[in-house]
Amino acid sequence: MFGFSIFLNEDFTQETYNYMTEMVEHGFKGIFTSIHIPEEDNNKYLDGLQKLGTFSRKNNLELVVDISGAALDKLGVSFNDLSPLKKMGLTGIRIDYGISMEIVAKASQVMGIALNASTISEDDLTILRKHSANFENMEAWHNYYPRPETGLGKKAFQKQNEWLKEVGFKVMAFVPGDGKKRGPLQQGLPTLEKHRGGAPFSGALELLNDCHVDKVYIGDPGIEKRTKEQFGYYVTEAIILFHASLIGQSAEAIPSYMQGVHTNRMDAARDAIRSQEARLLKEAPIEPRYTERRPIGTITLDNEQYGRYAGEMQITKRNLARDDRVNVMGRIIERDQNLIKYCKAGQKFKIIWEE
Repeated sequence: MFGFSIFLNEDFTQETYNYMTEMVEHGFKGIFTSIHIPEEDNNKYLDGLQKLGTFSRKNNLELVVDISGAALDKLGVSFNDLSPLKKMGLTGIRIDYGISMEIVAKASQVMGIALNASTISEDDLTILRKHSANFENMEAWHNYYPRPETGLGKKAFQKQNEWLKEVGFKVMAFVPGDGKKRGPLQQGLPTLEKHRGGAPFSGALELLNDCHVDKVYIGDPGIEKRTKEQFGYYVTEAIILFHASLIGQSAEAIPSYMQGVHTNRMDAARDAIRSQEARLLKEAPIEPRYTERRPIGTITLDNEQYGRYAGEMQITKRNLARDDRVNVMGRIIERDQNLIKYCKAGQKFKIIWEE
């Protein structure tokens, strides 16, 4: 499940609505926001939160708010009665430091609770059980880290998440955006430091495939159009969308069947992603052309010298030498090359060619 972030310190404009609508159209199912209200901005935050709630209800979205006890007071709400938040359309609140596990347990009887995934402990679980917490309403959510060099390391992150899954939590983490960045640092809002400055979609697949994560949210307030499309294809059709540049070819030289949806063969090769459809769709004899070396991410087409393999399309998973029987057609762009490892047996994929 994928979600995105909206920040209420900024004006809630038509552009905000347009962005939220586009994200929903591309398969995103949740909104995260944070409320730490300056003294003079109570009404602004309350108005923005109500608009988010209305939009979320209308589109059947999860809406989780990171909120402090002080911010609740300014909204006229207390942990003794969270019903006003539910009426606004909130489905959950994220709890960090400063709020007792006894209060958390009580709140979990009313609405969804997101605990700090990095700091929750066995002692916390003991207290929650003692006070009859509703664990079905609780999840473990990681922070994002605006300052460079403060994000989490992957190994410790994996270990913590493995434990969280063992004790029954769903786990959420953030990847940075690649469009509009949140100020004042504007250097991305990832959970893992390695994802800072990286491609959001490949970061999301790494979290889902390698790190015991169930939900991925975009930390920053914007992503590029092509990134939305990658998430959209994956959510709605389970397709990994690669972007590629041409090498030694014109766009006209790319056979039409290379532009459709392909499936990596179930007997997945060590060295390459192999399209199980391409050979069957071969349109004409393929003459040898631009038979160069094949570094990782190279898109190739076997030519007529390869006999019955002529027409096979591959994406290399490692650096391979040149072969007179293999035409080089293009290469997956650098930002998408991390996706190659997640195109496993039976995975559908599509290539978008960029000139």
